[in-house]
Amino acid sequence: MRFLVRDRLLGFGDDYWIEDEHGNKVFLVDGKAMRLRDTFEIKDAHGRVLIDIHQKMFALRDTMVIEREGDALATIRRKRLSLLRNHYRVALVDGTELDVSGKILDREFAVEYDGELLAVISRRWLHVRETYGVDVVRDDADPALLIAVAVCVIHLAEKERED
Repeated sequence: MRFLVRDRLLGFGDDYWIEDEHGNKVFLVDGKAMRLRDTFEIKDAHGRVLIDIHQKMFALRDTMVIEREGDALATIRRKRLSLLRNHYRVALVDGTELDVSGKILDREFAVEYDGELLAVISRRWLHVRETYGVDVVRDDADPALLIAVAVCVIHLAEKERED
C-alpha cells in the first residue's frame, strides 16, 4: 500500500490529507494549534479519530506519544548514539520496538521491526514536488500507525534542526 503526503503542508497547526496511490483521500492529519504541546490527530476519511499524537511534556529528550482511543500505543524518541544517520526508536506498549533510520529530513528512511522492513518513506518514486510516499510493505502492518510514526519522526527531526 502506498500513500502520498504533501510535504509542504506538514507543520504544527496545519491540516493535510494523505492520499492512496489512486488519489483517494484516506487519512487527514489534523494539527492542533494553540495547544501547550505539539498535538496531531490522524482521522479517517469520515472524520473519525484513529490516532492521537502529542509531545510528552516532561521528558529529558524530545518525545512523542501515539495513542489510540485514549490508550498509549507507542513512544517515539531519538536514539542516543546515532552519529551518521538519524535513528529513532519506537517503543510499543506490548514491549516490542520499531527502528526508524535514514535521512529523515530528506524524507528517505525506513521503519523496521526486528530487521524486517515494514515501510519505506521516500521522495524517490514521485515526480510531484514537495511530496513523499509512505510505502507500507507488509500486508499485516497497521498503515495508520506507520503514518503516525512517519509524522512523528519528521516532526522531531525538524524540531531538532530548529534548535
